[in-house]
Amino acid sequence: MRRLWTIIGSADIPTSLSWYQELLRLPKVPQVHEGFGQVIDDDGLVLLCLHSWREHDHPSLIDPEPAAGNGLLLFFRVDDFDGSLEAARRLVPKLEEEPSRNPATGTMEFALRDPDGYYVMVSALEG
Repeated sequence: MRRLWTIIGSADIPTSLSWYQELLRLPKVPQVHEGFGQVIDDDGLVLLCLHSWREHDHPSLIDPEPAAGNGLLLFFRVDDFDGSLEAARRLVPKLEEEPSRNPATGTMEFALRDPDGYYVMVSALEG
C-alpha cells in the first residue's frame, strides 16, 4: 500500500486543524506536536498534514508569500455532502463556489478558502 501525505503550510495549526475537522465532520484530535498537525479520517487514514511556516528549514515552507497555495487545489470527497456544506457556511462568510453539479463527474461540489487562503473543493462521493 502507498500513501500520499499532502503537507501545507499553516500560520495557526490549532485553528486550521479544528477548521478542517469541522468541515469534513471528523472527530476532534489534538495536533501531533508543536508546529505539526494531521487531519485524520475515522479509519486512521491521514488526509492532510498541517505544518507551521518557517520551521525545520523545509524549502517550500520558508515563506507564505506571495500567495498560499498557488498551484494547489485541495479536493476532498465526502460521504456527508450536506453536513459539510452546513459546516462550510458556518466556517466562512462566503463560499468561493456555490454548490453545483460537476458535469464531468455528475457529483455535487462547492469550494471555499481555508484560514490560510488555500482553495478547498468539497465533492459528494456519489451523484
